[in-house]
Parts: sequence; C-alpha cells; structure tokens
Amino acid sequence: MSEVKLAAETRTEFGKGASRRIRRAGQVPGVIYGHGADPVHVTLPGHELLLALRTPNVLLALEIEGKKQLAIPKAVQRDAIKGFLEHVDLLLVRSGEKVNVEVFVQTEGDLAPGAYLLEHVLNALPVEAEATHIPESVTVSIEGLEAGASILAKDITLPSGTVLAIDEDAVVLQVLAAQAEEAPAEGEAGEAGSEA
Repeated sequence: MSEVKLAAETRTEFGKGASRRIRRAGQVPGVIYGHGADPVHVTLPGHELLLALRTPNVLLALEIEGKKQLAIPKAVQRDAIKGFLEHVDLLLVRSGEKVNVEVFVQTEGDLAPGAYLLEHVLNALPVEAEATHIPESVTVSIEGLEAGASILAKDITLPSGTVLAIDEDAVVLQVLAAQAEEAPAEGEAGEAGSEA
C-alpha cells in the first residue's frame, strides 16, 4: 500500500467564495474527521493530492500544524467537466485499525475458446482491512472459464489480514455466451409488413 506525505493547513474561511479562492491558489479544500474528534477543515496541495488519488485506497500521511496524522480518502468531489478536484473528505485512521473500503477487481488469463463475454458484476470488492495495509486491488484468474461460469466473492483469494465485507455468495464476475444478432430473413420482413 502506498503512503503519501502531504502538508495540510487548517482553514477558517468557508463558503463558495472561499473555496474558489483556495482552488485558484492551486489548493483543494477538505475536511478531516474520525475518532470522535471535531471535523477539521483544511487546505491541501492540489497537484500532490491529485497525484496521490491516482493510487486506489492511498494512505495519506498528513502534517497539520506540526502533528502527523494518517487518513484515507472517503469522498472526492471533482468538477464534472474539467475533472479538477473540488473538495475531499478524509477519514482519520490509526495503525492496526480496521476500515471498510472497496478494492478493484482485476482479471488475468483468457476465457475458454469461443465467443464469450465477461461481465463485471462488481468492479470493486467491499473488504475490511487494516488501515495501513489496504490492498490496492485483487486479481482473479478467468483462465478457461466457459459460458455460465461465475466467480463469487468467496472464490477470491484476499491478502492476509483482509476479509470480505459483503455476502460471500455475491457474484463478482460471470461469463456470458455472446449472442449473435440475427438479421430477419427478407421473406419474414415482407410478411410482417403485409399483415399490418
């Protein structure tokens, strides 16, 4: 799991105007909460935060007013058109603490020969893991699977210390038979039109 160090500054200005000023200065407004403490409103370096968030379930080592705290992203708001970060909610965590997160499901291998489609029923798997050891993803072999085959949550090997936070019989992946589109025969199309 990646740990990224960021310097955060507490902020006392709130509202849309203040948030716009923060973003114009290359910063991102955010809130840090958890462990029963009052939420702390902060500004974070925009570019560094954007790079950090490219890693799924990144662990952020924040330095706020000389104190070091660990946090994970809980909610990230982006501009719908331009994609820049508008706001981030961070959850405080401690080493050894368990948290519920979602980890991406990656596949390896090839399906059995033939025209099959692989459906990702779940793109991410809900798990409980130690805050400082959250896996970035889990990998599932689809080698040789045929139409009708399913991979359930319980079939996925999880890293040590990580447990499912979902029904173990939940379908994660399933293999479907590809359906060829059949063009209507010329006679059938003509008959349908003459019946109307």
